[in-house]
Amino acid sequence: MASASSFASRNYKFNVFSSFHGPDVRKTLLSHMREQFKRNGITMFDDQEIVRSQEIAPSLTNGIRESRISIVILSKKYASSSWCLDELVEILECKRAMGQIVMTIFYRVDPSDVRKQSGEFGISFNETCANKPDEERQKWSKALREVGNIAGEDFQKWDNEVNMIKKITRDVSDKLNATSSRDFDGMVGLESHLRKMEDLLDFDYDGVKMVGISGPAGIGKTTIARALHSRFSHKFQLTCFTENLRGSYHSSGLDDYGLQLHLQEQLLSKVLNQDGTRVCHLGVLPQRSSSLRVLIILDDVNSLKQLEALAGDTSWFGFGSRIIVTTEDQELLQQHGIDNIYHVSFPSRQEGLEILCRYAFKQCSPKEGFEELAIRITELCCKLPLGLRVVGSSLRGKREDEWIDVMSRLENILDQDIEKVLKVGYESLEDNEQTLFLYIAIFFKYNDGDLVKAMLAGIDLDVKYGLKILERKSLIEISARGEIRMHRLLQQVGKRAIRRQKLRNRQILVDANDICDVLLNNTVTSKVVGISFDTSAINEVFISKGAFKRMPNLRFLKVINSKYDVCERMDIPEEIELPQRLRFLHWKAYPIKCLPPTFNTECLVKLDLRHSQLEKLWEGTQPLKNLKQMDLSYSYYLKELPDLSNATNLEALKLNVCKSLVELPSSISNLGKLKDLWLVSCTNLEVVPTNYTFSSLNPIHIEISRTNMTTFGMSVPAANEVPPVSALSLPHYFSLSLSYNPKLKTLTQFPMTITRLDLNCSGMETICCIKDLHMLEAIFLLSCRELKSLPELPASLKSLHAGDCESLETVFCPLNTPLAKLTFTNCLKLGQQARNEIIHQRFHRSLQLGWSWLPGAEVPGEFELRALGNTLSFPLSTFSKFKVCLVCSPGNLPDSYYGHHLICRRIRKGYSYPIQEIGKCLFFISSNQPAKHLLVFHSDLLLEYGCLEESGDLTFEFTCDVKYFDIIECGVQIVKEEPDESNNGGSGDEDGDSNHWNTQESGQDSDEEEEADIISGTRSECGLSDQ
Repeated sequence: MASASSFASRNYKFNVFSSFHGPDVRKTLLSHMREQFKRNGITMFDDQEIVRSQEIAPSLTNGIRESRISIVILSKKYASSSWCLDELVEILECKRAMGQIVMTIFYRVDPSDVRKQSGEFGISFNETCANKPDEERQKWSKALREVGNIAGEDFQKWDNEVNMIKKITRDVSDKLNATSSRDFDGMVGLESHLRKMEDLLDFDYDGVKMVGISGPAGIGKTTIARALHSRFSHKFQLTCFTENLRGSYHSSGLDDYGLQLHLQEQLLSKVLNQDGTRVCHLGVLPQRSSSLRVLIILDDVNSLKQLEALAGDTSWFGFGSRIIVTTEDQELLQQHGIDNIYHVSFPSRQEGLEILCRYAFKQCSPKEGFEELAIRITELCCKLPLGLRVVGSSLRGKREDEWIDVMSRLENILDQDIEKVLKVGYESLEDNEQTLFLYIAIFFKYNDGDLVKAMLAGIDLDVKYGLKILERKSLIEISARGEIRMHRLLQQVGKRAIRRQKLRNRQILVDANDICDVLLNNTVTSKVVGISFDTSAINEVFISKGAFKRMPNLRFLKVINSKYDVCERMDIPEEIELPQRLRFLHWKAYPIKCLPPTFNTECLVKLDLRHSQLEKLWEGTQPLKNLKQMDLSYSYYLKELPDLSNATNLEALKLNVCKSLVELPSSISNLGKLKDLWLVSCTNLEVVPTNYTFSSLNPIHIEISRTNMTTFGMSVPAANEVPPVSALSLPHYFSLSLSYNPKLKTLTQFPMTITRLDLNCSGMETICCIKDLHMLEAIFLLSCRELKSLPELPASLKSLHAGDCESLETVFCPLNTPLAKLTFTNCLKLGQQARNEIIHQRFHRSLQLGWSWLPGAEVPGEFELRALGNTLSFPLSTFSKFKVCLVCSPGNLPDSYYGHHLICRRIRKGYSYPIQEIGKCLFFISSNQPAKHLLVFHSDLLLEYGCLEESGDLTFEFTCDVKYFDIIECGVQIVKEEPDESNNGGSGDEDGDSNHWNTQESGQDSDEEEEADIISGTRSECGLSDQ
């Protein structure tokens, strides 16, 4: 079928073609319809000059094909004409091939008689078909069934033919006008926005609705509103698009009352299309519009008074009216009582690239040779449609070297057309919010909101209120985790705003040359609160000893190199005096072995010295009560950490790739609020403290991997040993990763609150101390090649991944893991007892969704129903329970580890049910050791994806979604129902144990998350952030 857009672009000679039979229809219904259509400017094909014969005339065929809409009027005698039936076949063919619109009128005939060719309609049809070939009868019958299923007007349900004809005329008019203008063709993602807005507008609702469109500047709110106006204006008596209302309420020379009158005059003039409309009082607009079905779009509203003047209440407008308001201020909509709000989100990465290419190349994808440049420029524009449009247009027809020049400028310079739009939001802010905007733009993007509040404490700012204003005006986003995000182009707006200030008045310094002059010559005032120094364009940096002495109010110091290298020379005296009131110190590649002895840490909230030359931070114990985050990653020469016992509020400590670090101070174990500890690739680290006191209720993540330690133990006092922490206030997620520690042989103890344990690629031969970890849900043991036995596992366990444990021989019996998915792929030394225990793992009575993977070449004998190949048929009684065992043989496996869907199809009496995916079975079989494996699972795993309320003979067909392995044998064991003892004082689980398994969602990984964890831990190096 032709697309809707290609169909809409055709030029049609007629609006409507009517298919009917008999003078009774022509002289009554059709004549009245023709007159009504004529009054509404709807043209109809006229067949009165055509002589009817046995075959459909060419002129009639052309009439059908040259009409936008065909209306089929089905009467009792319609099927008595082979001419009509051939017309119908042609009409439906045009519907399929050209997208022609087909409407139906059931004129004194029941629609079911048309579909079934029954009643008087059926008698006429049979008489027509009497001497016709069976093939022609089937063709006509199929056409009648199809047209009978097209919803239309049933004449018998109307008590007034005139009203029915008016309704048909409106529907035809709607369909003729439904095609939007070509102005918006090719706009990426627009159709998705319009569909969501159409749902909110709900045109079937007869009442009045106000709907808001919110989002940041440049996101496309006005474009969406214009497209809505173009597409749906035909549904309304009168429409009005009032653009660029921002600032209209502050026209000079008028008081509030006068301004409201002025706004209403403008709106009424546009709605009524009458220039010079005068409004003498504020009741005029409601009076004039209350009886009108109107579509009014108020674009770029930034004041509640604008809404109160132009759309004070839904009662101002007639039934079926729609008022659409676009704004950057979502709270403004809520204050006006507008609850139906569509927030326009940023396009996806692919959509952003397509927007750029539409303007740069007039096509959907980059031209050959420009792929990487286009991707990079899309990233620099951060997917903002306005930025992509402006930059893309400027690049049209440019050479590759010109693209490179533009890309280089984009990294530091904001296009004027983009700035003109984006700066309006910043300039509309009050002083408090403008200052906060600048701090976030320069220093605090991607920081936690609470951290920002702590760093700005002591500065005369209302941070909490300011963040609320910035968020509601779409100048920042605050994620569900509390992280503050600001668009990169808005950050550029902030930098430009600072550069427009006079140097002596600046509180923040961002220009590299100005900063060099200040640091060398001490030419600065006490107003400076923050310095952001990008040294990428500076070859040499000289900082005098007393450079910061004249900056007593300096709180934020950031020294970076955006080109990801260091300047050729940075001359800093070792006795440099850093500001005494610093709250934020971020100095990438700090060039001295130790912070100066005069450095005052008392106010410090965040310390970021990644890639430094430090060997130690400072001597002795420092006051650190305000310190929340410390990151010393990639400080290769760091040999020791200071005593951190005073850092009682420290939440995050990152020491990745500190290769000279051998030992952590014992004071770390007393950091009760610590929730993130990262020690990745500290290759000489041997000693880690063992006793910890965690009082944080936030998720805790500890990663100590690729180190030199041989022993590890971590104890956290029980709840009753730590008075501030109750059993109910323990952290709901506690992840501990000790992966890639090949020398780690001994594990002594773990925190009782741990929920996730990662020991991938570690050197243990045995594991102890885990059976009583009643919150533990996931264990990762991939490629623990020296592990010989598994201990008793906690009943709370939901997943165990022990693939490639090539020395593993035994597991604790019995396995008490009724909720778990167990993976033992490539564990080829597993003994028979261990294999039997894994195969016979008992599942929880009400949650039998686990499975077991293990090496095996044939279905065990207890699976009494079996068959070679991937299909198995057996009789099934309603609600039967059974276990399935499949023998899987690796096919063309890739070199990496992968997880694949196992697919099941049920077949019964020749009917094939829809395919069911049985979850993502993490089938990790190494291509180096392709061995046959068994997959065992309970039938309830099928119930999760589709009910098996069947009885009789069923066939199950199992396959892999990507053909990386084959199913070579199937087996089924019917499970006898055991009596439910829960009503007789017994337990509800199969083991008869009174323990109720932990099924809470907290800390629970989905299969996809688990797969990502496993794959990242087995086929790639640890990814370390270097930002």
